[in-house]
Amino acid sequence: MKYNLTLPNLNQYRRLFLEDYEAEIYIGVYDHEKNAKQRVIINIDLYVPLNINTPKDDRLEEVVDYEFMRESIRTHTQRGHIHLQETLCDNLAAAMLAHPKVMAVRVSTSKPEAYPDCLSVGVEIFHIKAEAAQSTPANNPAEE
Repeated sequence: MKYNLTLPNLNQYRRLFLEDYEAEIYIGVYDHEKNAKQRVIINIDLYVPLNINTPKDDRLEEVVDYEFMRESIRTHTQRGHIHLQETLCDNLAAAMLAHPKVMAVRVSTSKPEAYPDCLSVGVEIFHIKAEAAQSTPANNPAEE
């Protein structure tokens, strides 16, 4: 199946990432999952303008306040039953995009112990600010 996706070209932005953040979350749609925490692995890619003046070997917390990210994750993962990974990803992406330096964000989650016959059930969500979407030329991966 061929998907016709048009994605913004993010070459004018710098990618910062938080990789393999593990959390125990009340997530799942089945009755037996509602009172059981499940291990979820969270990956977040943040896209910030290239013109932010930081040292070449800078760390994430020097560009985007790490406590802001940690508090956003804590707020969304320590709630009651979340139901769907899509909801968690969408809420985390919206929270990260609220940071003034973040122009786009990709959040992915996976439940590595979701089913015995499946190593990982994952979700990925991408959000971009309107001003970033208007200033970036489109990139159509189906044409490449």
